[in-house]
Amino acid sequence: MAEIIKLGADRSMDFDRDTVEQAYDRWAPVYDLVFGGVFAKGRQAAIAATNKIGGRVLEVGVGTGISLPLYAPNLRIFGTDISEAMLDKAKKRVAERGLKNVEGLAVMDAEKLEFPDNSFDVVMAQYVVTAVPNPEKALDEFARVLRPGGELIILTRVSADAGMRRFIEQRLQPVVRPLGFRTAEFAWSRYAKWLSGANGIELAERRLIPPLGHFSLVRFRKADVAKAA
Repeated sequence: MAEIIKLGADRSMDFDRDTVEQAYDRWAPVYDLVFGGVFAKGRQAAIAATNKIGGRVLEVGVGTGISLPLYAPNLRIFGTDISEAMLDKAKKRVAERGLKNVEGLAVMDAEKLEFPDNSFDVVMAQYVVTAVPNPEKALDEFARVLRPGGELIILTRVSADAGMRRFIEQRLQPVVRPLGFRTAEFAWSRYAKWLSGANGIELAERRLIPPLGHFSLVRFRKADVAKAA
């Protein structure tokens, strides 16, 4: 049975990180009820893409573990989350469902993953990038722990670049920030800018995911230097 490991407890945490951690601790009792159905199609698409690749998988922001039963049994899964309350629910799910392919669960900062370079065949992050204080730093970490030839798969909100939707998203931003996520600041141009500076990372796929077409499934692939040579 997977155990929850409290890693790096002695490091200092800034206010933004504390805000996110506290927000998701509050979400833990009702997260599956509120978001389970809403994000189901995106979750299924992301897991299907992961299952095709196989190998060892890191799910960053594993939350209550709602995705864990969907992974193929031959995969090896490690889940991390900033919220220990969320991981308590994930631990119970692993035990109740007998998920032997879950090798561990750990409280961990997405911006400071405590794994060696090139540790995973897939790094999965569902609705995480817009919830961390420094998204580009988190994306860099995801790429660092990804093995050459592996894929970074993210489900993420993509904000509007202009128009009424952008206006509304900006107005909602101060309201939703204490809830642990953002509505604005994440137009596709921001992801594209990160990609342009990410060494050895290429875009493999981007497609719209329900609800409302405001979210995307994005697959990045890390170049396999050996094959390229």
